[in-house]
Amino acid sequence: MPDIEQPTEDTNAAVWKTDVGVTFWKSTEADRERRRAGHRELLAELLPFGPDEAFTFADLGAGTGAASRTVLDHFPLAHAVLADFSPQMMAQGMLELAPYQGRYTYVEFDLTRAGDWPAGIPAPVDAVISSLAVHHLNDGRKQTLFAEVLRQLAPGGWFLNYDPVQPPDAVVEEAWLRAGDRRDPSAADKRAHRTAEEQFRYDNHVRYMVPLDQQVGYLREAGLEGVDVYWKELDYVIYGGRRPRRPL
Repeated sequence: MPDIEQPTEDTNAAVWKTDVGVTFWKSTEADRERRRAGHRELLAELLPFGPDEAFTFADLGAGTGAASRTVLDHFPLAHAVLADFSPQMMAQGMLELAPYQGRYTYVEFDLTRAGDWPAGIPAPVDAVISSLAVHHLNDGRKQTLFAEVLRQLAPGGWFLNYDPVQPPDAVVEEAWLRAGDRRDPSAADKRAHRTAEEQFRYDNHVRYMVPLDQQVGYLREAGLEGVDVYWKELDYVIYGGRRPRRPL
């Protein structure tokens, strides 16, 4: 991916806090979920709970709740706390979460801002997940967020993140693009002929993206144990770890 000049202000709100943003998200939902459903299934399977175990998990940058719905399907007694900063995405999420009434709560939370978490997220919480959100944060905020996750987790609680990453060098990038273009023969043409809106969304998508090893290092520096890359396919990964059971 090419280097992109850092903007002077965050553009997440311009993408996600608009009705147009939600409309675009909905228009691409079927293809997106077809490709990502299995990845979220694995994220749920990595959580250390039994099917008859009650627990509460936080979903950071939850959007319309796709990851939370997968976890709730796997664990009938689980409760989800979905944290997001977009009223539009949360409103759409409440429609899509209608079958899970009583099993979820939405909490407003701007992940770009460091500090205390909203009171609506339990302290401690049994697990924390995130799906396609952390890559929107700059490096400093990724680091502080991971430290906050550690503090919010119950001893032994897990954090798992499903996200895209930046290639570590040009050789890897070329291989990723080659494989992607063979899977989708129209991909190269789409890259070359983005509309202004598509380019804006792409720039917003990649501007804070960093290589995988860097983020795994941030997790270890935060103090999580069992840190690993639990799944990877080209630029998409699931990585995570757990808070130690011993006192911090």
